[in-house]
Amino acid sequence: MKRKTIAVLFGGCSTEYEISLQSASAVLEHMDKERFAPLAVGITREGRWLYYTGPVGQIAAGRWQEDAGRCTPCAFSPDRGRRELLVFSGLVQRLPVDAVFPVLHGKNGEDGTVQGLLELAGFPLVGCGTLASALGMDKDRAHRLAAAAGVAVPRSAVFRRGAPPADIQEAALEIGYPLFVKPVRSGSSFGVSRVPHQGRLARAVEEAFRHDGEILLEEEIPGFEVGCAVMGNDALTAGAVDEIELSGGFFNFEEKYTLKTSKIHCPARISPEKAAEIQEAAKAVYRALGCRVFARVDLFLTPEGRVVFNEVNTIPGFTAHSRFPSMMREAGVPFGELVSRLIDLGVEA
Repeated sequence: MKRKTIAVLFGGCSTEYEISLQSASAVLEHMDKERFAPLAVGITREGRWLYYTGPVGQIAAGRWQEDAGRCTPCAFSPDRGRRELLVFSGLVQRLPVDAVFPVLHGKNGEDGTVQGLLELAGFPLVGCGTLASALGMDKDRAHRLAAAAGVAVPRSAVFRRGAPPADIQEAALEIGYPLFVKPVRSGSSFGVSRVPHQGRLARAVEEAFRHDGEILLEEEIPGFEVGCAVMGNDALTAGAVDEIELSGGFFNFEEKYTLKTSKIHCPARISPEKAAEIQEAAKAVYRALGCRVFARVDLFLTPEGRVVFNEVNTIPGFTAHSRFPSMMREAGVPFGELVSRLIDLGVEA
């Protein structure tokens, strides 16, 4: 059987650049080379697109772009009739591509921008499309769609840059302290602050506006955070539900990638019935946002047993030890098989 050529896209102009390198390296290492021929395409922090032919280990180490002999400027052909990677090495080299696997995180990679470019050029995507990616990055609109699908969401208020501070203060009082202030569109908890009282509000608002032109004031939900991996296009497969155990504060960027004071339990320490309820809520959100191939849905579980939607990650962390692969492994899908199944789903859709 002829191998399918899969372009793995990594890096990008995002604050989550380093995380993308780790995820992409794991995907490349675990891709079934008997079925798939990988092409590594990196985007530097400055936005240069390079076809990389060096060792995969250099990607994870952050040194992939240092070897000029292994990096060649490239671009995906915009001609829908020719699914090709154009490599500009003197003469233009044309490399056929069967599908593109974007392993990017945050803005300019997970928010629909790259997905739109690739869909316009006719490349099958291993992952969510343009609309679902944009909605997943937009916390306000994702919450509205989740609520319309019957999943509970936190009380919140949205403000654009330049909104009168008095209006923001009034909304905060109506929601009640403590609360969270978040950029509407940002990943990995960048710009997110927990505000215990009004004296901390102005600084939190300023920090959130550093990351986006719209901010969200959101009630604090008691209990703990749970997550559920979802995979599929029409028929959906849910992974095991996991649970984040915090010793204090919230699951910010540092905790997500160091686990200094927190633990992740997979499966979550909850009843099978409650886990099934969370899986169904995750699938409902996945469908409401129009997700395809895979995504991770994060929710809260309150002491009273309420399941409340938090956010969707349309390209979650993807190392062998990341939450999404761990959930699927607990459900009986090991990492290598998971990569193959996701590629198959992307090609078929």
